Amino acid sequence: MNTAILHQKVQQYISDNLTSEITKLILKGSPFNDIAIQELANQIIAKQKSKQKLPTWFTTKNIYYPPKISIEQTSSEISAAYKSKIISGDAIIDITGGFGVDCFYFSKEFNHVTHCEINSELSKIVKHNYQQLGVKNITCIAGNGFDYLKQTSENFDCVYIDPSRRSDVKGKVFLLKDCLPYVPPKIDFFFTKANQILIKVSPILDIKSTINELKNVKEIHIVAVNNDVKETLFLLEKGFVDDIQVKTVNIQKDKKQVFQFIWNTNTVSKYSKPLKYLYEPNAALLKSGGFHQISKQLNIFKLHQHSHLYTSKELIDFPGRTFIVNNVIEYHPKKIKKALQIKKANITTRNFPKTVAQIRKETKIKDGGNTYIFFTTASNNYKIVIISEKN
Repeated sequence: MNTAILHQKVQQYISDNLTSEITKLILKGSPFNDIAIQELANQIIAKQKSKQKLPTWFTTKNIYYPPKISIEQTSSEISAAYKSKIISGDAIIDITGGFGVDCFYFSKEFNHVTHCEINSELSKIVKHNYQQLGVKNITCIAGNGFDYLKQTSENFDCVYIDPSRRSDVKGKVFLLKDCLPYVPPKIDFFFTKANQILIKVSPILDIKSTINELKNVKEIHIVAVNNDVKETLFLLEKGFVDDIQVKTVNIQKDKKQVFQFIWNTNTVSKYSKPLKYLYEPNAALLKSGGFHQISKQLNIFKLHQHSHLYTSKELIDFPGRTFIVNNVIEYHPKKIKKALQIKKANITTRNFPKTVAQIRKETKIKDGGNTYIFFTTASNNYKIVIISEKN
């Protein structure tokens, strides 16, 4: 941690160049003898990335930024604030602390927070930033969080874990065994230190497989921000063996779309052709797999078992997008261009054999406008096209 970066002139240089072209700055070199231009570039890039994701850090003076990858991997403030509300108690430990955004929000709900980070340089940075943020109830430990938990005599109300993908695993990760730390074998030990375990996993991790790998799962939270799934959270409680509650939330600028259900309940959907209103579930709800629960709880019809679009005669408050159906036609490849006669529209496919790109090539319909067209399959297995507009 190069403390020279915190000098007033350097901080002003960083702020003045937030919109500058980084390549040109690097070519000019550093105007400060004790700071490399690469260090300055990283501070600028990382701060830029924090503007939307971490506004509290962005607007606080003398924040020191780690390598930009730490900013990319950290929770957003919106996600961190949400997760801090689903647990409670006096003390919590984060054994995979990272840039410390989650702990910052835990500190608003818990009296004592312990932040463990194996990267000593990052731990030092986090500690400095907490001082700038005026946080006084977080203890920063530079070291392996699991090892610290083994040697400390302290007990906590919750252990928080954000496993990272193993460095030798390439591509997408769908199982906990491909992450570090590998949590399942350590669960019994964690429960000797706390009654609750909160695990943040990648949005692409398979929910069913994760449940099978864990035990005592009480709740699953799927968190989306502006219809983009950011994280999936598994809350484990010591001795819990009852039904698992699945809670989906899509956090938008002016509201939250919330839907919850019991995992693995035996529910059957009702089916219908498209009626007056068409509904598309938000990303968190789609990730949850609670497709039949939507139909039952909201008393609406599904178009097809695998289409994941819904319909009703009367308008309802739906956790997703709502459309007014203007027309429904049967899909015929050779006749579709003439049948639509639309120059510009937003196209979506659900349970349909062709991609949006293929359909655009076939129909010559350009992207945009106020018309929304859904290419999907109806309950009678016919391919249909639904022409609609946003409600």
